[in-house]
Amino acid sequence: MTGFARTADPLPPAATARLVALREHAGAAAGSYLYEGTTTVASWHRHDVHQLEYAFEGVVEVETAAARYRLPSRQAAWIPAGLAHVSSFDRARTVSVFFDPTLVRDTAGRVRVLPVEPVIREMIIYASRWPIGRLASDAVADSFFDALANLVLERLDHERPFYLPASPDPLITAVMRYTDDHLAATSLAEVCRTVSVSERTLRRRFHAATGMTWRQYLLHSRMLHAMTLLIQSDNTVLGVATAVGFDSASAFSRAFRAYAGQTPTAFRLERLGTPLSVNDQELLAE
Repeated sequence: MTGFARTADPLPPAATARLVALREHAGAAAGSYLYEGTTTVASWHRHDVHQLEYAFEGVVEVETAAARYRLPSRQAAWIPAGLAHVSSFDRARTVSVFFDPTLVRDTAGRVRVLPVEPVIREMIIYASRWPIGRLASDAVADSFFDALANLVLERLDHERPFYLPASPDPLITAVMRYTDDHLAATSLAEVCRTVSVSERTLRRRFHAATGMTWRQYLLHSRMLHAMTLLIQSDNTVLGVATAVGFDSASAFSRAFRAYAGQTPTAFRLERLGTPLSVNDQELLAE
C-alpha cells in the first residue's frame, strides 16, 4: 500500500451509508473487535457507536467525504458514531474499541489519528476480553471502559496530521491521484499538463477545495507514503527518501521530523523493534 487505497464508490451521505450494528439487542455500552488480515477494503459504512481502532501491525487507512487518513502501526484512529467511512487494511493487525456515544461526548464529528501512550495501549489489549457483540455487560467491564473512555477523551485534542484532504471536484481528485502516483518525480507544471489546466487556475481551485497549496499537499503525501515504506519495506532511509522524491537523506529526515515528530529511523524502530509480549499475544488470541 504505497499509495492511498481508493474506493470506486461515490461518497455517500451518512444517512445512506450501510449501518453496521455490532451490538446484540441492547448489548453492552462498550466492547472490542479484533481484526487480522492481508489486504481488505471495506465498503462505505457507519456505526451507531464511536470506534477507536489501534493498529498493532501494518497500515490502516480511513477515508471520509472530507479526508483520507493513514494510520501507521502504534497509532489509533478515532471514528465518531454515524460518520460514513471506508476502512482499508494492508497486512494489518488491529483492535477496535467501540463506545456508546454517552461514554465519550465527541462533538467534532471527524476522524482523528491519535498517538497512543503505553497505558492506553495496554488497556486496548486488555479490552479484547470483552467483545462488542456480547449480549450484556457487567460491573467490571463498565468500570474499565468508563476509565478508558475518559483517557481517550483527553487524547482527542492531541491528533496527528496524518491525513490528506478529499474533494468531490473531479479535477482536484485527478490532481491528487496523479500526485500520489508520481511522488518520486513530479512538478506543478507536469500535473497541469496532465489535467489540462493552467498553473494559476490549479493553484486557485486546489487551495479553495482543500485549504492547502498543491506543494503542501505534495509534502504531506510524501511523508505519509514514507511512513508506509519505513514500516513495510527494508529500504534504507536514503532509499525511502529517493522513493518519495527527496534528493538527500538529510533533507528527508528534517522534513519527516517536522511532520511526524521523530526521525525516520526512530519512527521505524518504534514500530518494528518492540514486538508484543507473550502475555499480550495470548490475550489477543483468546
